[in-house]
Amino acid sequence: QLQLVESGGGSVQPGGSLRLSCAASGSTFTYYAIGWFRQAPGKEREGVSYISRSGGSTDYADSVKDRFLISRDNAKNTVYLQMNSLKPEDTAVYYCAAGLYGSLLSHIYDYWGQGTQVTVSS
Repeated sequence: QLQLVESGGGSVQPGGSLRLSCAASGSTFTYYAIGWFRQAPGKEREGVSYISRSGGSTDYADSVKDRFLISRDNAKNTVYLQMNSLKPEDTAVYYCAAGLYGSLLSHIYDYWGQGTQVTVSS
């Protein structure tokens, strides 16, 4: 059973940056691709980014492309989401998820973290 814990959320002004972390334990981390998702109040959960098991393949939602960067450190069992040039519309609870294959579609993931709040406001 894989456990995921997100951290790094908080409040930031528009144009600011945050780095989210997703720490995994309980199973072999390199078996899993990791995705980041977010859910704003009153909206459906949307895929933000994912990274393959090796880290060699990544993808991003159009809304965050060129602003967010996903990476993983398999030695530390951790995936990072560097978020730059943040906008108010990035405000949401951010979740990481693990699955055998990477996708921006949430239904393929087997394990989920509890989420971390990101608020972008002046």
